[in-house]
Amino acid sequence: MKEILREIGMIARALDSISNLEFKELQLSKGQYVYIVRICENPGIIQEQLIDLIKVDRSTATRVLQKLENNGLIEKRSNLENKKNKNLFATEQGKAIYKLIIREHEYSNEVALSGFKEKEIEAVFRYVQRIRKNIEKDWEQVKKGHKRNY
Repeated sequence: MKEILREIGMIARALDSISNLEFKELQLSKGQYVYIVRICENPGIIQEQLIDLIKVDRSTATRVLQKLENNGLIEKRSNLENKKNKNLFATEQGKAIYKLIIREHEYSNEVALSGFKEKEIEAVFRYVQRIRKNIEKDWEQVKKGHKRNY
């Protein structure tokens, strides 16, 4: 069997390392840029929804969100329907950083997919989406405390 997940992992870690280095001057540390992107793309999202989008545990998300709030990049607002939830919004500073992050993402996509034909790009996207959906099933179960059988 081909080591597809190993290849995907290497790509993800390389891009994450590049982003972490490039975004350091924006005072974003390890992986925080992902939170900014998802909050800007989903204004008013609550932490549980964000956790599902990013695929992280609650304590990691809580820690990162607190840092982003302390750095003035996001704000938490009371949820009128459920007092336990806080809606997350990017501040003006967070929105400005979002624009830079998106430019980096677009550039990385161009580099990663250079030489691919449009049909190939569409196929890769569909395959990677299928892989993610397969993995999400296990992630949901493990998140609930279940063990995988391997």
